[in-house]
Amino acid sequence: MLTRELISNSIPYLHKEDKVHHALQLMNDYHVAHLPVVENDSYLGIISEEQLLQSDDDDTLDELHITDGTTSVQANDHFLKAIQTAVINKLSVVPVVEEKHLLGIVTYNDLLRNASNFMSLNEPGALIVLEMDSKNYSFNEINRIVESNDAQITQLNTFTDPESGMSQITIRVSKLEVSDIIGTFQRYEYNVKYYFGEELFENELRTNYDNLMNYLKI
Repeated sequence: MLTRELISNSIPYLHKEDKVHHALQLMNDYHVAHLPVVENDSYLGIISEEQLLQSDDDDTLDELHITDGTTSVQANDHFLKAIQTAVINKLSVVPVVEEKHLLGIVTYNDLLRNASNFMSLNEPGALIVLEMDSKNYSFNEINRIVESNDAQITQLNTFTDPESGMSQITIRVSKLEVSDIIGTFQRYEYNVKYYFGEELFENELRTNYDNLMNYLKI
């Protein structure tokens, strides 16, 4: 999905001649901590609530430092680039531009919502997180283990710590009850760091029930 497909036109832009108190009021009204600044629809940069709070209410925005550079994404960028931009710059909105023309903005909440859909988090299934040395990672073997337990991998993401060389492999599988998959991974000496599914939920319920029964016996 491209960033142009997520643009929201409901949140207004700021202009250099706007006063600080006006900008703060807009941020409060629209529940954001950043807004883009434009001049004749050309993107100048972004201003933050933190900057505004450190300024006088009657100052105009052209008296402040307007951050440009890496604060925007191109209309044809993948929406994951917008998430990266938001995270790196700690933005609540990400401006979407075509050359220097501001087409609109994407809110951080909309980015997270689409990331959830992208990773099929709303679909039935469980998450399994494996930890291993990056040189031991083999998608084919992991996929074979999952499929041998009558399930499929619907999403897989990897993260490697550059210092330790250890990788975390996050797998989403097509069924909720994953005790058989977990058992197979452990049998092949995989380090299952976390898992989230029906099996874990049932185990927690059973543990809580047992603890309650033991307490009542006292």
